[in-house]
Amino acid sequence: MFTRSSKWNVKSVILVALIGILMGIFYTYGTNDLYNLVKMLLLPTGYAPATDAFFAGLWLMAAPLAMYFVPTKGSGLVGELLASIVEMACGGQWGITTVVSGLMQGLTNEIGFFPKKSRYQRFSWRSVLTGSFFASFGFFIPCYLMYGWYKFAVKVQIVMFFVSILSSVLFDGVLVKLITNLFDRALKPKVA
Repeated sequence: MFTRSSKWNVKSVILVALIGILMGIFYTYGTNDLYNLVKMLLLPTGYAPATDAFFAGLWLMAAPLAMYFVPTKGSGLVGELLASIVEMACGGQWGITTVVSGLMQGLTNEIGFFPKKSRYQRFSWRSVLTGSFFASFGFFIPCYLMYGWYKFAVKVQIVMFFVSILSSVLFDGVLVKLITNLFDRALKPKVA
């Protein structure tokens, strides 16, 4: 039987670290190459910058997965931050700014669950979708400022804003919740 520990202990730290490491590797080798290919193909259209927003939700998934397995405050922040550090260490193309982004994305993903411990433990659709919605801002705002998105045409900025919300809700919200529902059915975990 699998137990989702709602307290920080050695098992929780190891589990969040593993999620961060695996997601950091997934970000680097699973999404970044595909992202680069799609962005290159969209260059002639003028909407290549929207590729960043489309992939946003995929880069936010470590936080809710960490919060599912370790349903306590800070687990999403630590999981996403570790994933960003691993992504950077594996040669991620954004360097140290990846860590700044990971910090913001982890913090904003926790908004759907914070401050009630029961929200972490239930891991409801509402909490996951709320967290993913706010995580889209944790993605968009740092990118807007650090990467000069404010220099794009207003039309492109608007597209990027709404596409990042949609991507976040779809991947970071719906996909993660469906994955965790499969874990619920297969493992029937208890929360301790």
